Amino acid sequence: MEKKLALLGGTPVVQEQFPESLFKWPIITKEDEDAALDVIRNNLYSLNGITEKFQEEFAAWQGTEYAVAFCNGTMSLAAAMFAIGLGAGDEIICPTKTYWASITGAANLGATAVFCNINEMLSMDPNDIERCITPNTKAIMVVHYVGYPCDMDAIMPIAKKYNLKVIEDVSHAQGGLYKGKKLGTFGDVAAMSLMSMKSFAAGELGILVTDNRRYYERALAYAHYDRNNAKYITESEELAPYFNLPLGGVKGRANQLCTALARVQLKYYDERCAEIRKAMNYFWDLLEGEKGIYAIRVDESTGSNMAGWYSPLGGYRPEELGGLAPDKFCEAVRAELAGHRVCFPGGNLCLHTHNLFKDYDAYNLGKPTRVAFNSRDVREEDEKCRPSEQICCVSVPWFKHYDTKWIELYAAAYKKVIANYRELLEEEDATKNKGGRWHGTTD
Repeated sequence: MEKKLALLGGTPVVQEQFPESLFKWPIITKEDEDAALDVIRNNLYSLNGITEKFQEEFAAWQGTEYAVAFCNGTMSLAAAMFAIGLGAGDEIICPTKTYWASITGAANLGATAVFCNINEMLSMDPNDIERCITPNTKAIMVVHYVGYPCDMDAIMPIAKKYNLKVIEDVSHAQGGLYKGKKLGTFGDVAAMSLMSMKSFAAGELGILVTDNRRYYERALAYAHYDRNNAKYITESEELAPYFNLPLGGVKGRANQLCTALARVQLKYYDERCAEIRKAMNYFWDLLEGEKGIYAIRVDESTGSNMAGWYSPLGGYRPEELGGLAPDKFCEAVRAELAGHRVCFPGGNLCLHTHNLFKDYDAYNLGKPTRVAFNSRDVREEDEKCRPSEQICCVSVPWFKHYDTKWIELYAAAYKKVIANYRELLEEEDATKNKGGRWHGTTD
């Protein structure tokens, strides 16, 4: 292989078009198409029959008593907060590096987001949770970010010690395991996105799961006007006076085109994810020991796994590559892949740095929405999340099939850049983007 980097005029590692199936997702078959056509031909979009069948099947697969489908993951997360009774003046702890939907729903209930740090695996740092706890704290939002299971052995005892509710955001980790137990079954309630780009992909869809009947009924009442009635709400007497209208004031039921697709996808999901894990672990095995980059993955011998390995990232240590900024590293890798848009400074930027959580006044109350109903100004704590801003990561290919030829080629591209990083250091600015973006932007 030529040593000169493609970015500097050398020959790229990858010179032919990769097979479409290597990255195409979801896998759609005639069975999916037939399920969708049944909805279309019979105008079943806005009913509940298919959705209720999917809920039953998903709950059985998840290992929970109840499941409620929503129009998207954001709605399911908001319903989870409503279900546990999160309200005005309450605080909810959330890792600062996550997609915004993990926590923005709290503001609509008058609650306050308190951000904690992440560790080098981009996962909620249990060692920082107790710093965030005050008498106002009601819950912890645990996010299994990019499929990496949080340290539930450390988190759950903290929640128990302070009598806190636990919501699991499993939007990146559907079907994942932590020490043999399925993610989404540790806390009081879990919610997840099943949108078109997730590892469990079914159009635009979300789902909430729980073993708690009251939380299940409150989730229904939140956004399901056509199921907020005596047929479905049987044990929560306090909801009875408010039947037939959604208590959250929003319409959140699932489109049955999506739940029809989801029923088919569920049949094959575990099998397909197993192949993804085999491919991704092989990729990282090939990069084991390389300078500057490390795998965000679990030791599967412990009974844990990375589910469908959604949006895979690698940790990045610029100091091991002479201070090479993630932007330049990624640009060089893409050049070796003949421009395939697969490697970028990765992950979401830290939420505590966004103006939405600093000064936005959604309710025109003359003070920021985030602290509008709180007895303290939690923004003063955001400075303590600066360590999370310094953790770098870069995206890596999300292989859907175990194709050793192509996995080895992609790994070789990363290795080539690492081996020749010094060529990229001239005039490089190490203060550039450390890894992350606001969704919808490229910077």
